[in-house]
Amino acid sequence: MKGFKGRLLKKLKFIPTIKSLRKSFAFHPYHKHPFSNHNRHSQPVYKDQDCKINIHIPDPVIHSKDQKGKGTDLDQFDVGHQDNNKSAPKIEFKETATKEGHSQLPIASNAFDKPETVKIHSPLKDFEEKCPPGGEDSVVLYTTSLRGIRKTFEDCNAIRYLLSSFRILVHERDVSMDMEFREELWRLFGEKVIPPKLFIKGRYIGGADEVIGLHEEGKLKKLFEGIPSNIPCSECANMRFLVCPNCDGSRKVFAETDDDDEMCLKCPDCNENGLVKCAACC
Repeated sequence: MKGFKGRLLKKLKFIPTIKSLRKSFAFHPYHKHPFSNHNRHSQPVYKDQDCKINIHIPDPVIHSKDQKGKGTDLDQFDVGHQDNNKSAPKIEFKETATKEGHSQLPIASNAFDKPETVKIHSPLKDFEEKCPPGGEDSVVLYTTSLRGIRKTFEDCNAIRYLLSSFRILVHERDVSMDMEFREELWRLFGEKVIPPKLFIKGRYIGGADEVIGLHEEGKLKKLFEGIPSNIPCSECANMRFLVCPNCDGSRKVFAETDDDDEMCLKCPDCNENGLVKCAACC
């Protein structure tokens, strides 16, 4: 009996054959093989923009009767008419950028905006606007060379020496050399004022104390931007005045009369000091 069971188990035992092996390794077109390329990591896919458009187009409304209730030859069609209860067409856009691994990042709304222009603030705008004649784009300094008042004379020399250190072109107007400069300065302020007074590009900077204070703070040099450098005048050496060639500074001229007599007249060309403005630099 024992020998019969052993022989029976041997018959029932599965013995693989070449045919059975071929069937076990046969590939089905819809099945994935463990060694196929489908299980490899897929390459990243980039999407430019996801767009969702939901547009509702209503049905046309047909009017086949006029106001009297009679039928018309041609029916009137209102295409595009929609009920008030229905919402208008909506178009929704989603601006996203897809990164590797299918992670979406939002795009900033101001990413393509134009850069804003930066406005440069001029330091001269902080000063009062008072422009002397011919001082729109230049430096004008009202001074005096008289020694009658010691402090005024020293202040004028201090400002004159300070401006000369910057080597810029300064139009100095000495009120003691010409009365027109003094009247011109008084008209600017509407009252009688004492020099020195400094003007830069039509802006009133101040007197001696204000100008020296700006220089100590390091703000005075910034106000001279765009001012040309100083070039000595070959005619007057930057004195701005010359001796009158008509009267030689005497302010008197002689004219002959009908009786062969000489008559002394005041020179019409020079000022009260017998000086004329230099034509080369004024």
